[in-house]
Amino acid sequence: MCGKDEHVKWSILLGRVFGVEVRLHVTFLLLLGFFGWAAWKATGTLSGALAGLAFHLALFGCVLLHEFGHVLMAKRFGIRTKDVTLLPIGGVARLESTGNSPKQELLIALAGPAVNLVIAAFAFGWWWLGPAAQSGFNYETLQGSFPLVLMAANLFLLGFNLLPAFPMDGGRVLRALLSWNGNRVWATQVASNVGRVMAVLFAFAGLFLVNQPMLLFIALFVWIGATQENQSVTTDSYLAGVPVRKTMLTEFRLVSPFHTLEEVSGWVLAGFQHDFPVVAQGEVLGLILRDDLFTALREKGPETLARDVMRKEFVVATPEEPIDRVLRRAQATPGMPMTIPVLSGGILVGLVTAENVGEYVMMAAALRDGRR
Repeated sequence: MCGKDEHVKWSILLGRVFGVEVRLHVTFLLLLGFFGWAAWKATGTLSGALAGLAFHLALFGCVLLHEFGHVLMAKRFGIRTKDVTLLPIGGVARLESTGNSPKQELLIALAGPAVNLVIAAFAFGWWWLGPAAQSGFNYETLQGSFPLVLMAANLFLLGFNLLPAFPMDGGRVLRALLSWNGNRVWATQVASNVGRVMAVLFAFAGLFLVNQPMLLFIALFVWIGATQENQSVTTDSYLAGVPVRKTMLTEFRLVSPFHTLEEVSGWVLAGFQHDFPVVAQGEVLGLILRDDLFTALREKGPETLARDVMRKEFVVATPEEPIDRVLRRAQATPGMPMTIPVLSGGILVGLVTAENVGEYVMMAAALRDGRR
């Protein structure tokens, strides 16, 4: 899967491949423990448990290769990848963009499943040419020689990821085809609705046909993914090309480097704003964020000065810049504040906050609905 969701929290950095961070979500370790325990219960031996664990590690290695199929295809089009995270449900590659055209999105989405097809073909050749070719394979239990089990697993990953529902690759394939000569927002809405219908079918099958609780989890996963993708693209459509000046705050409170956190917290409680630019002699030196304020109050005390806790790295914008481009620039660096000072001729004239951008989107949506 490829997406733009935040998965960095609760993850462990394993290293870098092609300059891309590879992370392991901590819940993945719990899943590996479960697989090892299940294999031990099934075989009753330590060697059996280790063999089962090794197979699942190999399977998630295939998932990682799948994600790098997306990464390398995106890189071909000049699209950077923030990181790849292994989750219990699979892998997620956080791309800066899913593609700048339907053709690019189609090729990026298909690159991952194509890797699984290549691995399945390799596993079949391994089985066919190796001494294990004489051993059988049980299609009901998916047990047999390692190459055939690996082939079956990759064919399953191929088919599952090509289901026409977000956040699977098939949802992006469907959107790319629908938007080839049309509207991306409309294509996303159609693909999202298809995903929701599939989620309902999964839930119905899990409850009434096969009594499989995992299908209920998949249904919830698909429903949430379809809803989030639709909301994300719709929001992007409202912000595309809109100048920063239309979305920024123009009335806000400034903080000096020598204000105490007690004073700043009083302004938060008074309802002025959540985040504050720290300014001295007309120059923006940093930002005081609400979460940082609460942490510093607890750990350093109310007499701490603003200059001691302010964020010194932040994105700035100009009033005429497109807001969508500014937000992408801020999102490109993990941990970068989404509160953005707006400067005109070096003078602070506005402040972009996530809350204000959200309010602009809601008003734009209400106006568009009112004109229908």
